[in-house]
Amino acid sequence: MWSFLSYSPETVWLRAGMAFLVSLVLSLACGGSLINYIKKISKTGQPIRKDGPQSHIKEKKGTPTMGGILILGSSIISMLLFANVKFHFVWISMLVLVVYGLAGFADDYVKVKKQTPNAMTAKVKLFIQFMAAVLAVNVIGAATPNSIESTLFIPYLKFSLELSWLYVPFALVVIAGASNAVNLSDGLDGLAGGMLAIVFSVFMVVAFATGYPLFNESSIPYIPKSYEMSVVCASLVGGCIGFLWFNIKKARIFMGDTGSLALGAVLGVVSVILKHEILLAVVGIVFVVETLSVIIQVVYFKKTGKRFFRMAPIHHHFEQLGWSENKVVYSFWGVTLLASVIGLLSLI
Repeated sequence: MWSFLSYSPETVWLRAGMAFLVSLVLSLACGGSLINYIKKISKTGQPIRKDGPQSHIKEKKGTPTMGGILILGSSIISMLLFANVKFHFVWISMLVLVVYGLAGFADDYVKVKKQTPNAMTAKVKLFIQFMAAVLAVNVIGAATPNSIESTLFIPYLKFSLELSWLYVPFALVVIAGASNAVNLSDGLDGLAGGMLAIVFSVFMVVAFATGYPLFNESSIPYIPKSYEMSVVCASLVGGCIGFLWFNIKKARIFMGDTGSLALGAVLGVVSVILKHEILLAVVGIVFVVETLSVIIQVVYFKKTGKRFFRMAPIHHHFEQLGWSENKVVYSFWGVTLLASVIGLLSLI
């Protein structure tokens, strides 16, 4: 057995680097074959919303979906090779990827089969999300030191709050909310994939900080064995970057609910494991704004009968203002990069 597979804390960066490379290479190597296979079995591609930007109906018609399989598959293989799957944090992250991924796949499959942009009902989707989140939160709680199990850490202020029984519903909302936020953001070529790669990179660093007593301070809790989440995050970064090769405009394949629901959920799970839920809102500010734009649009329309934004989620609003798709995507990536720098400053 090679030394870097000893799963010791000292090898975590080496294993994270290997996990990133293997996931990246696998996604790049398998992407073309997956696209051809999905095209062969689906033929018609993902149905495009008729109430969305009119340019999308013409430009994106016939593009296959379920591309999340590429990210999930390459990442999970990489995790199996380089992460210690015996650790609760690792296997529950993988399980969340699989469960949410299967739910998203079922939704994508029905969409393609029936050629409808709306397949699984919101109630069914939320039920699956919350049930899987309940399992995840309980497993995470069992593997977290009792002294901080229900504690919410506030970055920058070096302050913490003891939420007691309120922490469980809070964590459930974080996981399900992150899943839906990424799902809403997946509306332009390369948008969600690029932002996910950036945010997972930040949490790869955070996992290293929380996994070593050396970094233990009031805003950086010491969580035994959480350093292993660096390998998990590195695998996901590699998978996302490899996927972008096929997803940047003009996309040859869409991530679909298969990818967005699962990746958003595991992002929430990682933040709960590392006790950095607030940091997720900072680094993932674009995901937060995307979600808020939909909520504002719905509430405002019900109250006034008018639209607050030209179109929601907000990335479509900028398209309606005349921004090109690439300009919106690169601008949102830029905001995420800036937010990531601000987020990393909380570790100082």
